[in-house]
Amino acid sequence: MSILRHRKGTENKKTEPEYEEFKEKKSNGSLRKRRGRWSCVDGCCWFVGCICCIWWLLLFLYNAMPASFPQYVTEAITGPLPDPPGVKLGKEGLRAKHPVVFVPGIVTGGLELWEGHQCAEGLFRKRLWGGTFGELYKRPLCWVEHMSLDNETGLDPSGIRIRPVSGLVAADYFAPGYFVWAVLIANLARIGYEEKNMYMAAYDWRISFQNTEVRDQTLSRIKSNIELMVASSGGKKVVIIPHSMGVLYFLHFMKWVEAPAPMGGGGGSDWCAKHLKAVMNIGGPFLGVPKAVSGLFSAEAKDIAAARSMAPSFLENEMFNFQTLQHVMRMTRTWDSTMSMIPKGGDTIWGGLDWSPEEGHECNEKKPKNNSTQTSENDRTRKSANATRVKYGRLISFGKHVADLHSSEIERIDFRDALKGKSHANSTCRDVWTEYHDMGIGGVKAVADYKVYTAGSVLDLLHFVAPKLMKRGSAHFSYGIADDLDDKKFEHYKYWSNPLETKLPNAPGMEIFSMYGVGIPTERAYVYKLSPGGDCYIPFQIDTSAEGGSESPCLKGGVFHIDGDETVPILSAGYMCVKGWRGKTRFNPSGIRTFIREYNHAPPANLLEGRGTQSGAHVDIMGNFALIEDIIRVTAGASGEDLGRDQVYSDIFKISCVQSIGLRSWWCFVIHLASRLPVETSVVYLKQEYSGKPEAGYLSVLEL
Repeated sequence: MSILRHRKGTENKKTEPEYEEFKEKKSNGSLRKRRGRWSCVDGCCWFVGCICCIWWLLLFLYNAMPASFPQYVTEAITGPLPDPPGVKLGKEGLRAKHPVVFVPGIVTGGLELWEGHQCAEGLFRKRLWGGTFGELYKRPLCWVEHMSLDNETGLDPSGIRIRPVSGLVAADYFAPGYFVWAVLIANLARIGYEEKNMYMAAYDWRISFQNTEVRDQTLSRIKSNIELMVASSGGKKVVIIPHSMGVLYFLHFMKWVEAPAPMGGGGGSDWCAKHLKAVMNIGGPFLGVPKAVSGLFSAEAKDIAAARSMAPSFLENEMFNFQTLQHVMRMTRTWDSTMSMIPKGGDTIWGGLDWSPEEGHECNEKKPKNNSTQTSENDRTRKSANATRVKYGRLISFGKHVADLHSSEIERIDFRDALKGKSHANSTCRDVWTEYHDMGIGGVKAVADYKVYTAGSVLDLLHFVAPKLMKRGSAHFSYGIADDLDDKKFEHYKYWSNPLETKLPNAPGMEIFSMYGVGIPTERAYVYKLSPGGDCYIPFQIDTSAEGGSESPCLKGGVFHIDGDETVPILSAGYMCVKGWRGKTRFNPSGIRTFIREYNHAPPANLLEGRGTQSGAHVDIMGNFALIEDIIRVTAGASGEDLGRDQVYSDIFKISCVQSIGLRSWWCFVIHLASRLPVETSVVYLKQEYSGKPEAGYLSVLEL
């Protein structure tokens, strides 16, 4: 047995070479297993490596491919692209003639730092507004501090100087890839324009219009540059192209330049007649915008309200120790320019509790693609029956049910004499302290108990919730309607940006255009609710749960929509050129010719079109080929008559006839008459009227 055990043990025992071979195989197997199991670090490194390789490959291809390759791909997919307006009109023989001045709007002009606090070290002459906004992400509290103005004076805080960027680069692009004036500038260059006959009237869009002269002498610089351009071009008058709030800024300038010093520029009553050929206003909020009210009241508009409802912790709570909306409100309420766009004209223009000029508007109605307004009698009857009577005159309603009730059914408690409660939030809110924290629960409840606010009462509301803001604003802006423009009080600069309280210059040879997009749902009125309690919260917010459904499609996400360019309703953009200034009126005593040019919105067909060449959106319209073509023709010497006079797709003529401001327009009588005649007769008139030939329309109605 011992022999057997010895033999078996000998058989089981591996020889030295066999053992080494077995050990090596086992080691290699375990190594392969370890290699097969990837760690998290391995995966991250692999992912970063792939991204870098793809990035370098794309960069190589981008630099290697010819410049025409992207256009070739686009044309292969979408078909041949039309020539840009500058190329097209250059082929027709148009050449640069009249000098051009651009007047940018709010937020689109770049601002740079000239002096700052310690936290802004290294940012001298770097853009704080516009460009990449890099400093906003790196040091947000420092950025807010430097972008804010003094809450008492509306000017620079101590130790901070931020000034507008100069030159065409001030507003050609708002951010990399997001054009504002760049497309228009490039097309003008195609017919011979260059920097010597194009001027960007950059200004600090945060401060009040008159303060741009007090602090920076901006109005004087604009005056000097226009005079120089006229002199250097052989006496050719200048074409002014303002956009958005720049429309109001240049309206202020035209009164300032005529007024005697020291309040004005001392140019005399004939300065505009000598120097200006035309003012081509793009997306002009002549009568203000409801969006300005929601911005000042709760620091939100439609898109912000949607984000606030979806991610309240990000915008309101102390997430990352930064209360976004409160800081935005504290900053923007120091910008006096925002008050220039509060709705003007009160209830007379914007409507009251139970009426509005846009009554009967259908939000789901498809706009025609040309000026024809033909429709069948059955369609008209159906629309009339289905149209929900939206009370657009109620700019703010606390609750959807309040927005729908008749005014006699609403129980309101006047907030004007309400006692504001006491708040103990001062010690906890610190840097996000706003005027709401002085109101307390009593003041907040009083605002909500008033239930409904129109364009007239919303001014009292803002005075109640933001007294410091409105105290500064009352010194620089006015929102009424003047009956007697010869009253000496209207010589004050606070009235100069309100077209309802000032006269156009004595320049009968000048032309004024109102150019804007239509066919996009635009904010007109809001449904509000109280925010959840909290010491540092903004107590009011748009009620995004308020939906109109099929019965009232105009109400979406707590916002009532109307026709416009997504920012400015047609009432504000078109009213003055359709009625207030048309012909010789008390607002236009010299009879300056006015024209409406509407551009029906057509979104880009695919991503390759970018922001589109037929867009009617408030900023994207700056790349609209039809608008650019109209501008180039006027700068090359054409008149409004040469463009075909009015181009109208909306109901602006009908809307403008509702208000009663002491102006009698015979075509309003014709529209009223046409509405009472058979459908066929009305269509004949409207087709003529909307094509810019009201006289022909008037005769057609009389004949029929």
